[in-house]
Amino acid sequence: MGFFIETLIGGLMSGMLYSLIALGFVLIFKASGVFNFAQGAMVLFAALAMARFAEWIPNWLGMDSQILGNVLGFVAAALVMVGVAFVIERFVLGKLVNQEGITLLMATLGVSYFLDGFGQTVFGSDIYKIDVGMPKDPVFLFENVFPGGILLNKEDVVAALVAAALVAVLALFFQKTGTGRALRAVADDHQAAQSIGIPLNRIWIIVWSVAGIVALVAGIIWGSKLGVQFSLSQIALKALPVVILGGLTSVPGAIIGGLIIGVGEKLSEIYIGPFFGGGIEIWFAYVLALVFLLFRPQGLFGEKIIDRV
Repeated sequence: MGFFIETLIGGLMSGMLYSLIALGFVLIFKASGVFNFAQGAMVLFAALAMARFAEWIPNWLGMDSQILGNVLGFVAAALVMVGVAFVIERFVLGKLVNQEGITLLMATLGVSYFLDGFGQTVFGSDIYKIDVGMPKDPVFLFENVFPGGILLNKEDVVAALVAAALVAVLALFFQKTGTGRALRAVADDHQAAQSIGIPLNRIWIIVWSVAGIVALVAGIIWGSKLGVQFSLSQIALKALPVVILGGLTSVPGAIIGGLIIGVGEKLSEIYIGPFFGGGIEIWFAYVLALVFLLFRPQGLFGEKIIDRV
């Protein structure tokens, strides 16, 4: 029983991190109707910016404080992601208003390749370290209840709490603020939103900036765990099944979908994997997403599309 609970908790921790990346997809789709294929590249680009600025800025200022370097590095990287949002709106999305969805999708694919290449050109392509003081040592809990106790990674707990807090703030932002309602209106119909005075360009800059900050937080967490490397952009592929499961337009769906995927892949690897030779954790999420596409393509919490003839 203790091992099952330990595996369950590990899955929930991973699921919250998947939800954080999936949130970037949901934010942009809710506000612009664009499936942002560049979210993974944004995570990599933001993490590279954070790692390098945290190293460069203290050297430029002649300081020897890691904490101050991390703070200034985070601020600089956040400003860079806002700048990226401005460039994307001005030179990509702003030119493609009211175009077909496939056109916008291909545009984000181009942005993805650009950010991958440009980020490594500017910041380098080595494996970089992000150390924001997250605890690395595991801890054993309930040793008196379960034999050997339950192993819990402190870093995963901190990361999950940060992810949960950010998700909660963004959910409130969408539901309770005027800007959040404007974002939803823009997603429903670009022309109608413009006709009632909603500034489309400003709204897109805001939402891509927010998605950039989310990508930065996700990049810091994953970079702290794995190091900042090219494979970070591939982690976002795990978020695709999450948004399919939860629904492209649902912030709560991103959370629930991430938790389901995280727990499902851990439990299936432990309890079913031995019968298939292992490796279930790699493809479990995609098979589950395929099942949902066949039977409930809008996801658990997505809006059902009704076409009238």
